[in-house]
Amino acid sequence: MSADAPRRDWRDTVAEAADLALLGLAVAVASLPVLTLAPAVATASAALHDRSVTGSWPPVRTSLTRFGRAAPAGAAVSAVALAVAALLAVDLLALAAGRVPGGGPALAVTAVVVAAVLGYAGLVAVAVGRTGGRGWRSAARSTARTCARHPGGWAAAAGLCALAALLAALVTPVAVPILGGYALAALHAVDARRRARAPEPVDAHPATIGPVAS
Repeated sequence: MSADAPRRDWRDTVAEAADLALLGLAVAVASLPVLTLAPAVATASAALHDRSVTGSWPPVRTSLTRFGRAAPAGAAVSAVALAVAALLAVDLLALAAGRVPGGGPALAVTAVVVAAVLGYAGLVAVAVGRTGGRGWRSAARSTARTCARHPGGWAAAAGLCALAALLAALVTPVAVPILGGYALAALHAVDARRRARAPEPVDAHPATIGPVAS
């Protein structure tokens, strides 16, 4: 006789919503020095991965250790990400103001490109979370391959990021960090759903004749 899984009620939903809000606020506080943005996101992503695997959040000490280990490489990632974001924002503002020729079609194409870049960056953050908040370079490469193999998942992540950016422009500024926590959790859910439907292929090795060396 198998025991039924415990049913979730409204208190579990409220508790999880509060946890995600606190996670977003923690990322915002840790990102105040600007170049710590990537380490903060990586640490939060690793915490969300632990939550999905074990059912509980990692200890604070574990998260602080991860943040410290992610800081050196994460500072460079933060600088690159902020530079790309600034360039894309300038392009969008110039097109919207009519200072650059192209009009509506160019603005629409640029908006789609921005959403695609945001979706890719979000999936990279999810991939980094699966490795404890480290390994940005390998995560970027593996995510690029995944996006090429599964454009539907990439499109879903891009749409999610575009919606989050739109909501961030509409809500009060104090709620933006809270929205960030929800967006990162949603990206993890999108990636988990994609992985459940289409698991990553295992690299095939050519057959060898004779014993395999250990």
